[in-house]
Amino acid sequence: MRCYRYIELNPVCARMAIDPIDYPWSSHACNAFGRDDPLIHPHANHLALGSTRQERCAAYRALATETLSQDDLDAIRTHLQRQHALGPDRFRVVIEAQLQRRAGPAKIGRPRKADKSKVSSL
Repeated sequence: MRCYRYIELNPVCARMAIDPIDYPWSSHACNAFGRDDPLIHPHANHLALGSTRQERCAAYRALATETLSQDDLDAIRTHLQRQHALGPDRFRVVIEAQLQRRAGPAKIGRPRKADKSKVSSL
């Protein structure tokens, strides 16, 4: 949900819109006000905000007004810059399987050299 807020509040922070609902490419109108959008598929965390669409929208509007902590902002921005998935390891593993590429940090250091005793000579 922190990433939802970051994405939807980004046009406001960038002064591209006064309110997130004013930004035409935002999912805010759907998430916070229930506007139908065939491109939006609600996340399980969004669905858990309430038992009805009206309850979810009200809870999301309240959530969207909360300021993200500097730690959250730093984590989101760092992961974006490094093109790493932000979430628990099991989430990263699923994303890596879907994308067929690494979505987290690589092991630090150079790869080990092959053991010469196991390499056949030409």
